[in-house]
Order: sequence, then structure tokens, then C-alpha cells
Amino acid sequence: MTNLFGLNLEEIEKIIVEKYKQPKFRSTQIFKWLYNSYVSSIDEMTNLSLDLREKLKKEFYISHLKLEKEFKEEKSNTTKFLLKTEDDILIECVLLNYETGATLCVSTQAGCRMGCVFCESGKCGLIRNLTKGEILDEIYLVSEIEGIRISNIVLMGSGEPLDNYDEVIGFLKLVTDENTLNMSKRSITLSTCGIKDKIYSLADSGLDINLALSLHAPFHEMRESMMPIERANHIEEVLDATFYYRSKTGRRITYEYCLIEGKNDTIECIDKLYDLFKGTDSLINVIGVNDSSKKRVNDKYIHAFVDKLRNKGINVTIRRRLGSSINAACGQLKSRYLNEEV
Repeated sequence: MTNLFGLNLEEIEKIIVEKYKQPKFRSTQIFKWLYNSYVSSIDEMTNLSLDLREKLKKEFYISHLKLEKEFKEEKSNTTKFLLKTEDDILIECVLLNYETGATLCVSTQAGCRMGCVFCESGKCGLIRNLTKGEILDEIYLVSEIEGIRISNIVLMGSGEPLDNYDEVIGFLKLVTDENTLNMSKRSITLSTCGIKDKIYSLADSGLDINLALSLHAPFHEMRESMMPIERANHIEEVLDATFYYRSKTGRRITYEYCLIEGKNDTIECIDKLYDLFKGTDSLINVIGVNDSSKKRVNDKYIHAFVDKLRNKGINVTIRRRLGSSINAACGQLKSRYLNEEV
């Protein structure tokens, strides 16, 4: 049995036209039921013949993510959703409400195998990849729960998007389809820890979404101690891939820099960052430590680090801290929730 939700129009046409010998327009009808009407069963597709519906039900079904629990942080207008897949796996997404619109941070994997030391979602390893339909359904379900239209998507939740490349590409094509959510490519940002070959592939895909790299350290040895991905993807090679992405797509790259006091905050780090990014329009986004076992650096300290970078002419911003009281960092909510259930 195959879940219809998540199939693209071409995949549906192959079923309807080639398998069931039905007119091509039936595929469009089904596509609209799935992504315009967000139906939960084949029986709701009332403009299909009863005979076709019965044939479909023998091999296909429609299943959506289910809301397990939601947590709101009123002071920052942030909501974290704990969702359950049809095989009872818990995944997370975070809704960030800004004056400019609603941004949803979605997960692309259940768990993660990258092993970054500051990330909660990788502590239990990778459970499985999410399908393109499940990633898309995070948006549909939250939109329905909140009664809003999501204006921006960030692939920064649990998982490494480029480690689930094919399904993520399938998701991006679906979410930007004019007959689904018709999201603008400019409103979508993918964050990666740096799989260089996939960055080149993404650059050549024609999708032209925004790209963010989890940098966190400018030196190979230092970055490797924080991010095991560095062993096979040296920072200079990864940066070359991002510069290629910039030249190919015209999108300015954001480099996430998780500041850890006494680790990656030295003058040597600042000088190296200058060497890496001088002459580019790259943006470094400095953030607090995403690790509940470490003390977060205070704002005064972050500003001092940022000022040193700006004095060298580097473009820098500071990420706002949102959702700390609801464990909004990827993986933290599920970990807390499961511990409470035990």
C-alpha cells in the first residue's frame, strides 16, 4: 500500500494513465484533492467515479501526520509541535511568528547521523529519513492547526537535509508547485552542515533556494572536534562549494556560527574568518550555544565578538533567541517529552 499524499503530478499520472488507463485529467483532479483540499481519504474525492475510487483503495491510501503535543512560548510568539508519523515516530517543527509573517522550521529526518556535539537531535542517531510527503505535511498540518498561511520555510529542524537529498529535492519541487502551496524559492532556506558534493548538486538543480552552512569553526581540526562531517568534507572544500552555489544561483550564503566561549572565539578565529570571507558578500550569523549541558554565552559577550568581526569588514548578524522555554532547538523537545513519559 502506498500513501498518495506526497506523490507529485507525474507520479500520479503514471498510476492513473498507465496503470488504470484513465484520462489524464483524473490525475489533476486527484492532485488538487490532495494539495488544495487536503483530504484524508480517497472516498472524499467525489468527482472520481466510485469504480476508480474502489480500485485506488486496493493499493493506495491517504495518511497525514498527527499532532502529538504542542508547546507555546508566549513572550516570543513561538510554538513547537511534536508530530507523529504513521509508524509512530515522533518528529518536531517550530513555528516562529514575526511581524513579516510566519516561518516554519521543518525536520527532514527522524534523528540525525551527523553527530554534531552541540545538537540534541543527533544523540540517538538516525532513525530514518522522512519522505517528501511527510516534510510537506509538516507545513500543511501546522497551517491547519493555526489557521494561517506559512510565508517562509527553513529546513533547519532535526536531520541533515542533504543527507536525505532525493526526498528533500522532491519536497522542494512539491512545495513550490503553483498547484500546491506555491511557495516562493526566495522564502525557503536550507541549512546544511556541509556535504560538499550535494551542495554542488543543489546548485545545479535549478531550485535556487537560500542556503545556510553550519560553519561554527574556521579551522579544520577545531571544526572536526565539533562536527564529524569535517573529516570527509574539509572546510575549504565546503566553502568552495558554497561559493559555487552563490555564483550559480545569485543567492547570498549565510554561515551559522555557534559561539562557544574559550573554543571558537579567539583572535586567531576572527583573523581566519576574515581570510576565508574577505572580498565576499557572505553573512555570518552568530548564535548562542545549542547545547543544554553548556552555559549559554551572554549577549554582552556575543556583541563583543561580533564587533571585532565587523571592524574587519565582515557582514555579521546575531540570531534572536526564541523558544528557549519550550526547548525549541531541534531534538530538545522530543528528548524532554520522552523523558517525561518514562
